[in-house]
Amino acid sequence: MVTDWLDWPFFEDRHRRLAEELEKWCAANLDEPGEDVDGYCRSLVGRLGDAGFLKLCTEGDVRSLAIARATLAYHSGLADFAFAMQGLGSGAIRLFGTEEQKAEWLPKVASGQAIAAFAMTEPEAGSDAANMVTSAASCDGAWDLTGEKTYISNGGIANFYVTFARSGGEGSRGLSAFIVPANSPGLTVEERIEVIAPHPLARLKYDDVRLPPDALIGEPGEGFRIAMETLNLFRVTVGAAALGMAGRALVEAVDFASRRRLGQGTLADNAVTQAKLADMALALDASALLIARAAWQQDERSRDNRRAAAMAKLNATEKAQKIIDAAVQMHGGMGVTKGAKVEELYREIRALRIYEGASEVQRQIIARDLLKEQRT
Repeated sequence: MVTDWLDWPFFEDRHRRLAEELEKWCAANLDEPGEDVDGYCRSLVGRLGDAGFLKLCTEGDVRSLAIARATLAYHSGLADFAFAMQGLGSGAIRLFGTEEQKAEWLPKVASGQAIAAFAMTEPEAGSDAANMVTSAASCDGAWDLTGEKTYISNGGIANFYVTFARSGGEGSRGLSAFIVPANSPGLTVEERIEVIAPHPLARLKYDDVRLPPDALIGEPGEGFRIAMETLNLFRVTVGAAALGMAGRALVEAVDFASRRRLGQGTLADNAVTQAKLADMALALDASALLIARAAWQQDERSRDNRRAAAMAKLNATEKAQKIIDAAVQMHGGMGVTKGAKVEELYREIRALRIYEGASEVQRQIIARDLLKEQRT
């Protein structure tokens, strides 16, 4: 793992100790997933919970979350996925839940006894969440949910889904958030979705799913704000996961170039190769700086952090894609051979430029914040 960034003044000794502990855990616990991806992810959640790392998802600061994701992603995309979804899936409860909701669900998430999911995306509403049509009708003090969600991570293995639905009105002000146990009558997994980097993903159907009054998170109509605050809490950590993957790609590239024979020397002796490695290292450190700044601001400064978080996520994911692509190119035919680490990274990195706000959305967040600042 490239750990130079942990020496920077954004971090404390407790963060550095966390990185060391996770490095040791990864070395002792991460093996090949095999064909049973669902079972492997369940096992990862259990092992992360037993080791105490999932407590970070329910009570950790952003810098700790970023370090955890960068470290896990360096070693395993699925390990990062299993960890991150425990945080994102329970984030709305952590930020806006009642004391009773927190007491019921967060200890289970932290121990790995309950697998969490965040159900927002719909067939016709991805980045444009304000246009979702899944409905939540109030009925005798209870709620009836009807509609569909798709591309839901942990779909099919989650124990509960924090679900966003329209409870009244149009646009973003008409949305509410609910805790939906996976065994709720009327909730079904309609389709398992296969993607280039395998992980549990599904389309869900809500067919008059009846929920008690205490399933509501926050107040009616607060769903959009709850979703955006939850996403913003974890946005920096997406960049951190990209940083971990890019760091691994650079290590793989340096190692390969140093061993690969080229003429009388090695690939690393070639000036073109050296220039490429320098560009990769430069992009990696720039991403690390943006992530460290954004995470520190989110933890230590009482200010709107959306622009810094968007910059960190946008730059890290876009640059990681380029770093990993360069590593694949450097490996030649071996780079696109199944089983090669850089080939795995090439598949893993692509989704990070899409989920929790695509790169285009991050650019909008940055630009709108700049324009808002200009007007005030």
